[in-house]
Amino acid sequence: MRVWRQLADFVQRHGAAALISVHDVKGSAPREVGARMVVRPDGAFHGTIGGGQLEFRMLDIAREMLDAGRGPARIFDQALGPDLGQCCGGRVKILIETFDARAMEELTPLVAAEAEGRLFELECRMEEGRVKRDFASAVGDDRWTGWRETHGEVRTPVLLFGAGHVGRALVLSLAPLPFAVRWLDDRDDAFPAHLPPNAKAVRMWDPEAEIAEASPQSLILVMTHDHPLDMEITAAALRRDFPYVGLIGSATKRARFEKRFRELGIPEETIRSLVCPIGLPDIEDKDPAIIAASVTAQLLQVREHGGVAQKFSPPAASNDT
Repeated sequence: MRVWRQLADFVQRHGAAALISVHDVKGSAPREVGARMVVRPDGAFHGTIGGGQLEFRMLDIAREMLDAGRGPARIFDQALGPDLGQCCGGRVKILIETFDARAMEELTPLVAAEAEGRLFELECRMEEGRVKRDFASAVGDDRWTGWRETHGEVRTPVLLFGAGHVGRALVLSLAPLPFAVRWLDDRDDAFPAHLPPNAKAVRMWDPEAEIAEASPQSLILVMTHDHPLDMEITAAALRRDFPYVGLIGSATKRARFEKRFRELGIPEETIRSLVCPIGLPDIEDKDPAIIAASVTAQLLQVREHGGVAQKFSPPAASNDT
């Protein structure tokens, strides 16, 4: 969630909004420091600080603060077990702030920084009861006292070749997640009329050029309507050092493709890195939505553990498609 964009949108549309942030955590807690919620005056919200009684209580307080009008920020210290009856057992500090139209000047540069698609750090301090935020200096200031916050998000790029049933299901599955999907197909009428905000439909003219121009952090998924085209795209992808190259298909399809890859001189270790069949190995259902959910879980594993430092290791078992 882009916190500052959502906050500015609520302020512009509804006149005010509250920001609830996990400020500090000791022990076990539902969410980490930096988890945030943005709340409208009518109680509607985006984001979560973990659900349960902690979230319910903080939402009630945020609405009370909004009803009272713009006021000072408040920090609430909560022991999750004794205070709220939650089993986590830890202790959290929750920061709640309110914003109205007077805050738009301070929100605008934060919205712009968020839109750049990177992480950025803010230096924060209390000033006359409100949180004052400045972009963190690379030099630093020994006189500065306060705390630092990290904002923004980095979306992992995904190149998805093919707009068939599984491709469509996968785009929907990835919609709420931290991925930026470049969705490619060579057919004019392949794409649906409406796409999630994190997906861009592209009429594909030169698949090898798409591979050549892709970021090295990209995750590649190949599931076109044409096996020779799948072969062409996958071979081009394997010649580069992407963290993940996945090809939809059965073990038989993989064996046929491997033979051709060897003829093309692709190293054996690289061929072994190909993920085919795609998805988690213990999920064998071939329904497009289930394949999409399985592949999404696999991509999240790659994002969490594979990063850009190592290739993903394909599963030993298969869920033939």
